Amino acid sequence: MTAMAPILAEPPELKRFNGQQRAAALMLALGQDHGAPIWSQLSTDEVKELSSTIASLGRVPAQVVEHLLVQFTGEIASMSTMHGSYETTERLLAGILPGEKVKEIMEDIRGPSGRTMWDKLSNVSETVLAGALKHEYPQTVAVILTKLRPDHSARVLAELPRDFSVDVVMRMLRMETVQKDVINQVEQTLKAEFMTNLSRSQKRDPHEAMAELFNSLDRSTEEAMLNALDNKAPESAERIRALMFTFEDLGNLLPTAIAAIVRSADKRQMALALKGAPDSLKTLFFGAMTERAAKLLREDMAGMGPVRARDCEEAQSALVRLAKDLADRGEILLVDPKSDDAMII
Repeated sequence: MTAMAPILAEPPELKRFNGQQRAAALMLALGQDHGAPIWSQLSTDEVKELSSTIASLGRVPAQVVEHLLVQFTGEIASMSTMHGSYETTERLLAGILPGEKVKEIMEDIRGPSGRTMWDKLSNVSETVLAGALKHEYPQTVAVILTKLRPDHSARVLAELPRDFSVDVVMRMLRMETVQKDVINQVEQTLKAEFMTNLSRSQKRDPHEAMAELFNSLDRSTEEAMLNALDNKAPESAERIRALMFTFEDLGNLLPTAIAAIVRSADKRQMALALKGAPDSLKTLFFGAMTERAAKLLREDMAGMGPVRARDCEEAQSALVRLAKDLADRGEILLVDPKSDDAMII
């Protein structure tokens, strides 16, 4: 840890630049070649706003530029995986593509993953696929099953009505080389009807929505609800816990993310939140401050005297909401320790 201290140390001049100016300086430093992939992901309004900031940026000290580049590469290098969502993907595409194109892409990617239509079908549950194919002509089903992985075709056959599946097998046995235009026609029909309907029928995991709701509950209500679910639906309770991002999870953030939270937080609220925090979290937050700021915060905490646990929990929830807001704006990366250290943007 000692070796990393110089890398994470902020130059004093950095305080003169707000988040948008830092982003502008970083993009200016990356230049045309290295920055092009990032520019291509921005909306027209974001490009205009960032360009305007660059134009009025003025002189940026070399140590500030160096720190921003090291911070950027350090955060990227520390990521093991990226975890997005349909909603963030759709917002991203909407800024750079026409609406109809975005709709087409989203309908495609919301379906099972795969490079080709046959890859995608091989990732559809055999029960779902058999339920759709049993209404097709046996010859069409025979063509489709010959294009799927043998193991998946076998599971689909087992789900089809017995007489229907035997008819399909007989047609597969008698099938000669299928003309390419027939394959293309079947593929287009599947894409236009089955896959689109499948993607529309897929709903967001209700556990994700419930985890977001539970994140907004006070601690006592949250624990009472989860304990009740432990008795009635233990698997759902475990899934919700795994998806929640709590105050304790802030302890897994990068030091640069903690520093951003410290800069943006209401100081009294932060003092109240840390008043009831584990010592490890207190140390982490104090380490992101100057020595003087940490001393003042400790004095504020000591001067509060006894405080209600409920007030501490509310302040902690507010810090979690702040962290999520900063992540939504792209200013920090939130680490979800329950998902193999995946990064949520």
